Amino acid sequence: MAARTDFDIPAQMSAMVLTGHGGIDKLEYQTTVPTPRPGPGEVLVKVTATAKNNTDRKAREGLYPTQDKNDVTSFQMGGKATLTFPRIQGADVVGRVVAVGDGVSSERLGQRGLLDFNLYPDARRTINLVPDYYGHGANGGYAEYIAVPSDQFHHIDNTELADAPLAALGMCSYQTALHMLTSARVKAGERILVTGASGGVGTALIQLCRILGAIPYALSQADKAKALLALGAEAVLDRNNMQNFTDRVQDVTDGHPIDAVMDLVGGEATDQFIDTMIVDMHRRNDNPRLSIAGASGGNISEVLWTRIYLYQVQIFGVSHGTREEADQLIDWIRAGELKPVLHAAFKLSDLHHAEDYFMHRASNYLGKIVIVPDAQWSEHGAPYALENAG
Repeated sequence: MAARTDFDIPAQMSAMVLTGHGGIDKLEYQTTVPTPRPGPGEVLVKVTATAKNNTDRKAREGLYPTQDKNDVTSFQMGGKATLTFPRIQGADVVGRVVAVGDGVSSERLGQRGLLDFNLYPDARRTINLVPDYYGHGANGGYAEYIAVPSDQFHHIDNTELADAPLAALGMCSYQTALHMLTSARVKAGERILVTGASGGVGTALIQLCRILGAIPYALSQADKAKALLALGAEAVLDRNNMQNFTDRVQDVTDGHPIDAVMDLVGGEATDQFIDTMIVDMHRRNDNPRLSIAGASGGNISEVLWTRIYLYQVQIFGVSHGTREEADQLIDWIRAGELKPVLHAAFKLSDLHHAEDYFMHRASNYLGKIVIVPDAQWSEHGAPYALENAG
């Protein structure tokens, strides 16, 4: 029997329900969704904020082919589709524990936390190689309540972080960013090119490079330069001007090659990113390394494999990360070492507007969009509403 707080958990809740692959019309706001109950080892969380990620859109639209580039599908890395319908999306969940399942201490009641979004396979508890996550293979946070494993809902008592900004520090972006860096063995003093630098993973990479002592160089729009420099970028290169790109990179690195590229773009630009690493091999102290965790610039890249093996370029595909990386990020969040980059909050019932804004205005803002349940809006969403966004 689950322990409860001093109020009854409602039998039904409001949620944004994904009913199938397609456009935003496949997202239906429903007010009679059964409220989940925590199972053994789980906590029931009253959601106050959930960060929006690009993977929400890509999963909805079925943009994750791994064999045929024309497939309309989502993750099937475990051999079968885990995104089934109806599904509640939303991975980066913040809220408060309102009930606990068997085996969970009642001391958890009332605690605010941030979810480690991974669905870790039972046989491999340290890293998510499937990969799967809350909001895809299990219901996520675009709802009033969510039931999750207690050990993945990390207590955050940093009172300087309000709930919406805390959601902007969610694991979907930050754990992916950290795993990109650790996979590529990034070390202090190395020069790192961060593509797609204004998005959630990009802004996370810039901050994490500085924590590790590496030097991040950002590729983004010119009008984002001031904000990215303030966040920690050493220099910002204009993504709308890719002519003589390697020369421009060397101008800002004082002639040094890039040690590793954190690529969120893909497409035709990937070959140019490799150029920045192999331009002066005699000045290198380690292999050129490319971590890729996105394909916003296109799913197909033309690369000469002779360049890869002759220049000994190491390539790392990254999605998700390890429990240890999640724990490290939580420690940094608790210590206030990471700065949330929050653009604006939207009501859960207004998710269609948020999706449209994200798809058509994504290049015009920096950081994350956060979704707040309507019942929590006045406290946790209104201060960060779109009309207040910088």
